[in-house]
Amino acid sequence: MKPLLLAALLALPFAAQADEPPPQLSPAKTAAEANLVDIRSLVPDIAEDIKYAGSDNFVGRPVDGYLAPKCLLLRPAAEALARVEHELRAQHYRLRLWDCYRPARAVADFVRWAHDLSDQRTKAAHYPELDKSQLLGDYIAPVSGHSRGATTDLTMERCDTSDTQCTPLDMGTGFDWFGVRAHTDAPGISAEQHANRLLLRTAMEREGFQNYTLEWWHYTLTPEPTPHTLYDVPVQ
Repeated sequence: MKPLLLAALLALPFAAQADEPPPQLSPAKTAAEANLVDIRSLVPDIAEDIKYAGSDNFVGRPVDGYLAPKCLLLRPAAEALARVEHELRAQHYRLRLWDCYRPARAVADFVRWAHDLSDQRTKAAHYPELDKSQLLGDYIAPVSGHSRGATTDLTMERCDTSDTQCTPLDMGTGFDWFGVRAHTDAPGISAEQHANRLLLRTAMEREGFQNYTLEWWHYTLTPEPTPHTLYDVPVQ
């Protein structure tokens, strides 16, 4: 990411709460320097579908900063997520990961995409009920908690008794569906879908993750290990 662009994003008034210091960009150039670890170093067979490394996402192409389909997290968050996975497996469930640490340059890529109102290729799949001009703010922010290394986007699967076949739970929307139905406690979803969301929330909260109420899939470890530091090392 160009330094001037990142500086402009960090200067925006909603980059931090009024009583908090503004986020600072880490000088780290590699995942090791940022103390980011691959979740598969802790759970080698965890299910992953890292959306922004491919084209099955709301921008419709690989996103800047994603050079490999990996889930990187700061070690405390990775260890907590591994505990969630192990606890779920004892009940014949498991997680499926869509995104973890997100480079700051990827967030800037999202913002550029949101400003290009002529690009409507993914509207039907990701924001059918909203005008694209409404996405900046609640859904696409210029500074993302994912860039602090302790946030993950995920869902749950139910497995058979041998744990060889796993099926995603019905959560009512897919990943990065922008609109009210994606709110964790959305009123318009079925009882089963709401129960599945609460099942995920309970499992994540048990290990210290807090849900973002506008997105049923979004969880942040609290307290965060580096709450005022953003990282921009590539995922590779």
